[in-house]
Amino acid sequence: MAEKTDDKMEKIVALCKRRGFVFQGSDIYGGLKGTWDFGPLGVALNNNIKREWWKMFVDAREDMYGLDAAILMNEKVWEASGHTGAGFSDPVVVCTQCNARFRADHLTDITTCPDCKGQLGEQKDFNLMFETKVGAEGTQKSYLRPETAQGIFVNFKNVLDSMSPKIPFGIAQIGKAFRNEIAPREFLFRVREFEQMEIEYFVKEESWEAEYEKWLEEIRAWHKHLGLSGENLREVEVEGDGLAHYSKRTVDFEYNYPGKGFDELSGFAYRSDHDLQNHIRASGVSLEYIEADGSRFVPHVLEPSFGVGRTFMAVLSEAYTEDDMGSGTRVYLKLPAHLAPYRVAISPLLKNKPPLVEKAREVFVALKKEFGNVAWDDNGNVGKRYRRQDEIGTPYCVVIDFETLGEEKPEHKDTVTVRNRDTGAQERVHIKELATYIK
Repeated sequence: MAEKTDDKMEKIVALCKRRGFVFQGSDIYGGLKGTWDFGPLGVALNNNIKREWWKMFVDAREDMYGLDAAILMNEKVWEASGHTGAGFSDPVVVCTQCNARFRADHLTDITTCPDCKGQLGEQKDFNLMFETKVGAEGTQKSYLRPETAQGIFVNFKNVLDSMSPKIPFGIAQIGKAFRNEIAPREFLFRVREFEQMEIEYFVKEESWEAEYEKWLEEIRAWHKHLGLSGENLREVEVEGDGLAHYSKRTVDFEYNYPGKGFDELSGFAYRSDHDLQNHIRASGVSLEYIEADGSRFVPHVLEPSFGVGRTFMAVLSEAYTEDDMGSGTRVYLKLPAHLAPYRVAISPLLKNKPPLVEKAREVFVALKKEFGNVAWDDNGNVGKRYRRQDEIGTPYCVVIDFETLGEEKPEHKDTVTVRNRDTGAQERVHIKELATYIK
């Protein structure tokens, strides 16, 4: 039975809370708008996404270097990058009666407050950065970084000096960023605290177009690795006023989120030498690349950027499935095995039978050493365990039963029942072959 698209997102959000993927931030105090906490399974899924991203874009390449820059940076960084000016502001209007704040560009031709019908005040620019003070006296101003890119640019020279990379090369980073959204909304889609997986890839100006085409293919391969279907993805060439001030070309990759439609999943921008030139002017430090023959130039930059939260939601949206297996509607997450929070769940057929439990623990410990993300589940009957593991996306359930002990069918001694999440099919697998089978 296919689920309706318009309520599919509501079901996913409900599943996220029920099964420990995502919770409202500060929940017991009524929450804090625009903040979300990832629970045990959400952390596992997020970590798997980030691990796969790092493997594909850093570990598997010879031209990539990792970085983890500080969240707090000298305020001059943000002055140089243009973030302290009007270019990083949203238009805001405030209700004169209830003091509610709204994005002015979201209230076209509306002059009264959507909440209380009071009169809206004059439009003003609202900078999206969180300002903070540094030091015991609180005299030095800083900001929670609104993006991870600038941490890479200001470390460009450090990477050059310490690693001596050959151009073209990239610097990759996964980290938190913060934007003081006026009206955070739509679950994980518009939040005040989020995580980015980002690369700044440094090239010669004359080769940027050829390198750009190569990276388009890399990004497409990444989305395929996530299990996202082609029919739910589209590429949008950003043109005219839609381009950021630093960008000479940008392609947005959009995913068809249920109940929301196509919205940004990741972006790919050609930033020219805009950022490095800004920091050269502001710092007085040379950020040139020096060739073996002594020639110097400021590299141009390609920037593939991926939001962890947007990726998380696309993966869940693609995986969420309903069918009629067994009695009633079954909900399961058809997650790729390399992304699933648990690779396999181990159960004794009955938890009050010590021989079954002891054997099941042996299998659990062995597979735990092999895969790490292995669940122990002896809560309820086997049918309920299957449904629970299906709902959180576990690809395989392994049950240790009396046949495993050789009590019912001696020929099945030391074999276990392995059930496939997607098909419900079950087969007997010898314990010695179990790890290979699951791989």
